[in-house]
Amino acid sequence: MASLKQVAELAGVSLMTVSRALNHPEKLSEKTYNHVKKAIDELNYVPNFSAKNIRGSTGKTIGILSLGTATTPFSVEIILAIEKTVRQHGWHSFVINTFEDDEQEMEQAAERLLSYRPAGIIVARNGLKEVKIPQKLRNIPIVLSNCVTNDIDVASYIPNDFQGQFDLTELLVKKGYKKPLCMYIPEMAIAAKERKNGFEKAWFNQANPQTPEQHFMIGTPHTYENGAKPLERLLASNPEKLDFDIIVCGNDRIAFLVYQLLLGRGFRIPEDVAVVGYDNMVGVTHLFQPALTTVQLPHYEMGKQAALHFIEGRVTKEDTLIDCPLIAGESC
Repeated sequence: MASLKQVAELAGVSLMTVSRALNHPEKLSEKTYNHVKKAIDELNYVPNFSAKNIRGSTGKTIGILSLGTATTPFSVEIILAIEKTVRQHGWHSFVINTFEDDEQEMEQAAERLLSYRPAGIIVARNGLKEVKIPQKLRNIPIVLSNCVTNDIDVASYIPNDFQGQFDLTELLVKKGYKKPLCMYIPEMAIAAKERKNGFEKAWFNQANPQTPEQHFMIGTPHTYENGAKPLERLLASNPEKLDFDIIVCGNDRIAFLVYQLLLGRGFRIPEDVAVVGYDNMVGVTHLFQPALTTVQLPHYEMGKQAALHFIEGRVTKEDTLIDCPLIAGESC
């Protein structure tokens, strides 16, 4: 990472002139300012605000590039876990929240992070997805939480969705369910593929399994109403009879709509048909009556392990799968 001294040397000016260009450009001539600015751009120099704002820290600071994580209740535990973990080990952290659909905003957020000279940066996303790494972050220590990338080789802490769905499906097999209706999240989602594979591995491992009816969420945008459409169509064609005994929902939000569709037509859960979800979504799951059987996304543990990656000096640059615990309710 370039220093103020290197900028001054390249521009052929004093450190004071560079400082003025950064803090009081109006005190310089346009020619001098442009000369310094050119050197700053060539070296990709980022002002060191940490010298002002975190003076006295020993470099034990982690920056968090939050891709919607800090503003989404669903995944905010990632941020909570990072903050608690760094405090327990005498480190510090700070968060800059942005949105990945704006490349310029992402680059600006990366620059703000670097201005505090953190020991490392955690890129955390509000849902598992492949992300683009800002150019400015590609040559410094970073780690990913709840996301992956093909831009660089980097450690990622992500949910073990295969294991989560496998364990849930094994429970369904043990309980004797025979005719599943599966309604997954969009097919291109990383989690959807892993969960489908986990379901099929456990389901077809039993003796004489029936072929499940499987659907992926379709439609633009990918709304959760669309996720429940297969059930809605089946109920419309035969409102008094169900041809399945268990509905496997791609997430708890789809399960919430499934409850409404079933209960609104007089079907009992789980006596007439069982329902299971996925995610253990914060603030909603406990509202299901009967309580929903689901799988916990390990947001807290993903944040904790990402923080420990820097604190413990881990050197791995691979994906680390974090187990997704089964949450047994009364819906199956």
